[in-house]
Amino acid sequence: MLEEYERKRKFGETPEPKASRPRERPPHLTFVVQKHDATRLHYDFRLEVDGVLKSWAVPKGPSLDPEVKRGAFMVEDHPISYADFEGVIPAGQYGAGRVIVWDRGIYVPDEAERPPLDDREEAERQMRDGLAAGKLSITMLGEKLQGSWTLVRTKRDPNEWLLMKHRDTYADPTQDVLALDRSVTSGRTLDDVAPPAERPGRRRATA
Repeated sequence: MLEEYERKRKFGETPEPKASRPRERPPHLTFVVQKHDATRLHYDFRLEVDGVLKSWAVPKGPSLDPEVKRGAFMVEDHPISYADFEGVIPAGQYGAGRVIVWDRGIYVPDEAERPPLDDREEAERQMRDGLAAGKLSITMLGEKLQGSWTLVRTKRDPNEWLLMKHRDTYADPTQDVLALDRSVTSGRTLDDVAPPAERPGRRRATA
């Protein structure tokens, strides 16, 4: 499941973690959203399932407005250790650019009448079924994203999905959650992780 992740990266040249499987399996599944300033700024939405992070690139980022549908494009699985990655992927490497951990927390599938709150095996079974069917409904408990959300696969492309907020007490059409631009682990912004010469207000050296 991580072969494509390894194939796309040169680990002697990128600080990203190598593919690995976690040994400990706590009862709750985890999620992470990483803000990624690559060729285009986007948000990487990742859900832990079966020992890897199922991943989608969300160009416009999540919205708390239930009326808004965000395009989410499924990419290769990432290792669980990637949830801690923050820094700069060097130029010339796949996904080159700056990355911060924009949000993280735990989640549970909530399509069933009784969500499997402390039953990892049942939660992962429901997630596998949802991935196969092309519809996921989850409740997230993060620092920025909370409540119930859905991912629905479109009919145009098997890797093209839509990310939407469900109507619940955490929905808020008036709040721009993307304005909360700091990492939840380090407090840094994307500008903070850039090399000093590339930060705003600094002029790059010229030959």
